[in-house]
Amino acid sequence: MRLIFSTFILGIFLGCSGPDQAQKLSPKQAFLDSLLNEMTLAEKIGQMSQATGNWEKTGPVVTDPDMVDLATRGKVGSFLNVFGAARTRSAQELAVNQTRLGIPLIFGYDMIHGYKTTFPIPLAEAASWDLDLIKRSAEITAIEAAASGLHWNFAPMVDIARDPRWGRIMEGAGEDPWWGSKVAVARVQGYQGDDLSSLSTIAATAKHFAAYGAAEGGRDYNTTEVSERTLREVYLPPFQAAAKAGVATFMNGFNDLNGIPATASELLVRQILKKEWDFQGFVVSDWASVQEMTDHSIASSDKEAAELALIGGCDMEMVSTTYTEFMEELVKENPTYISYIDEAVHRVLAIKYDLGLFQDPYRYSDPAREAEVVLHNDHFKHAREIAKRSIVLLENRNQTLPLNTDLNRIAVIGPLADDKETPLGTWSAQGRQEHVTTILEGIKLASGDETKILTAKGCEVNSSDKSGFKNARSMAKQADVIIAVVGEEALMSGEALSRSDIGLPGVQLELLQMLKATGKPVVVVLMNGRPIAEPWMYENCDAVLETWHLGVQSGPAIADVLFGSYNPSGKLPVTIPRSVGQIPIYYNHKNTGRAYDPTERYTSQYIDEDHLPQYPFGYGLSYTEFEYSNLVLDKSSFHAGESISIGVDIKNSGPVSGEEVVQLYVRDMFGSVTRPVLELKGFHKTMLAPGESQTIHFTLGAEDLRFWDKDMKFSWEPGNFKVFVGPDSGDLLGADFKLL
Repeated sequence: MRLIFSTFILGIFLGCSGPDQAQKLSPKQAFLDSLLNEMTLAEKIGQMSQATGNWEKTGPVVTDPDMVDLATRGKVGSFLNVFGAARTRSAQELAVNQTRLGIPLIFGYDMIHGYKTTFPIPLAEAASWDLDLIKRSAEITAIEAAASGLHWNFAPMVDIARDPRWGRIMEGAGEDPWWGSKVAVARVQGYQGDDLSSLSTIAATAKHFAAYGAAEGGRDYNTTEVSERTLREVYLPPFQAAAKAGVATFMNGFNDLNGIPATASELLVRQILKKEWDFQGFVVSDWASVQEMTDHSIASSDKEAAELALIGGCDMEMVSTTYTEFMEELVKENPTYISYIDEAVHRVLAIKYDLGLFQDPYRYSDPAREAEVVLHNDHFKHAREIAKRSIVLLENRNQTLPLNTDLNRIAVIGPLADDKETPLGTWSAQGRQEHVTTILEGIKLASGDETKILTAKGCEVNSSDKSGFKNARSMAKQADVIIAVVGEEALMSGEALSRSDIGLPGVQLELLQMLKATGKPVVVVLMNGRPIAEPWMYENCDAVLETWHLGVQSGPAIADVLFGSYNPSGKLPVTIPRSVGQIPIYYNHKNTGRAYDPTERYTSQYIDEDHLPQYPFGYGLSYTEFEYSNLVLDKSSFHAGESISIGVDIKNSGPVSGEEVVQLYVRDMFGSVTRPVLELKGFHKTMLAPGESQTIHFTLGAEDLRFWDKDMKFSWEPGNFKVFVGPDSGDLLGADFKLL
């Protein structure tokens, strides 16, 4: 270990600032200032550069001669895709023992929904409406990752997505900025905890800054055109919430926003993030997004791309090497750039300090702790709990579900019934198929000893081959009930996995139609990374479960719901369209001068498609029934500085206990700019026994009614409002109030 980490040298650094200055500075600030003063320009640029590890049979390592050379000469400050306690220690030793100052590396990795214990994809977890469980998933991810030598997670993705064609919709919390903000905070708190230096926490990253989810046509990496008002009201709130929660880093988006690549956006990074929000962490580019600015046709060379990114506030370059190659030359040409560099390096070093790497660069690289905590049984218990709570019951005709455990024969049919890869979903980090319990396995474990399980694939996920239909039909005809497991494979959603047709791929719909024609009840278990537009399936099958990609405990969690040991309580965090032609479709849209009226021709509608979605935001059924009544406000008007209390009665009028997500929405009836028809402002998840009633209370203040007005000021305006409460955004009780 280099002497830079010793108490002796730390004392020298503190002393270098002078006694008066040292007394004013915190130990952290004094240390960082002194270290920065010791660094050469080349060493500073090294801290602004991140390289990726290469792979050998044993895993991700730093063995490429060029990478080793960068590490030993202080030309790199971070690696991604290098993990494992032993491997990270080996790479860390290159930086600590063979460079002049011994500044430690920071190791980052994409752990979107778990490290090795894989949880439901983020869109699925958002359907649980359970912030404590969402936070716990992040905590477990941090525990496993930190024990495996990692310091930094490239998550959470907090992009708002209103287009389900976009493959990366699976990485976020859906379409609503209020809910997206709550989920963002839960994930940041889960990853980072209260102390970033704890060995059970890791630095989080809010990505992709910003409006990446608004890619035109739902096509990944595509351009985005978003007004500043929409940017601030829809796409920025989850980022601002993450910043306020203390997220350690931000990541630039791949997109260009209104003509400027996000990686070079002074508006986004220097003005909004670092100035308006006073963000103290650092900003990393996305993979080669600095160099890609030449492809955006905004930079004529890699050198100009480096310059634009530096000016734009990008503190660390991921993978591409324009900073390494051209930054010294740029500083010679314009010495004022050194201030940008010093700021960037200070931000990077500060996160390393907070992680405790200057005190002990190897503290995260403990193979014994790695073996103890990774894939711990408690982590699997949580995986099952969050998975079953992420399932949304979309249809349940004639109370087909839950199934009896003593059925004679169950046919489990479909290409995903015994698939161990698809439940992991995309971005599954170190999740492994051998740790997955499939749906077929889960059903076998949950059904009675006398129940015979018949199974057939029927078809592949994305194939035109129907040769398996005959066997599937034979199995189905023998069964009391058919469980059809269909949807998207793991790599049909995620980065660079956008789809123009979001129906069931291949001949899966025809498989369902054939199964339905047998006359047996058909329960669809839908596995997917995005909303699926398939009206026939929803409107004709006896029951439909939206199960997303649920991770290692998919099988047991789905069986819990199928057989009724858990009553589903999930609610959609995103609208499900009837067809691609309705996209973009989202609940909190603006009204028009000619709002939809089916009796009038000249109103906003389609002539070949229903106006309404298949299922609205917030929708989800239960095995019981909930009745809403008596929406009461404690006052009809109030002033800023006061609040209004909203009460609503909810009764479980069905036969079993169940949880309900009671949702609160508001509409500003008249504003200085047009306002959405609904805005989510609160929810309450409650458990009710059969026959039990409860009064749910909400509180609203003027601060909850703020928006960006005609003068682009974030404030409230006096006027008339409506408040709505109900089970989803399409089924609501309403009342009026006035803000004076």
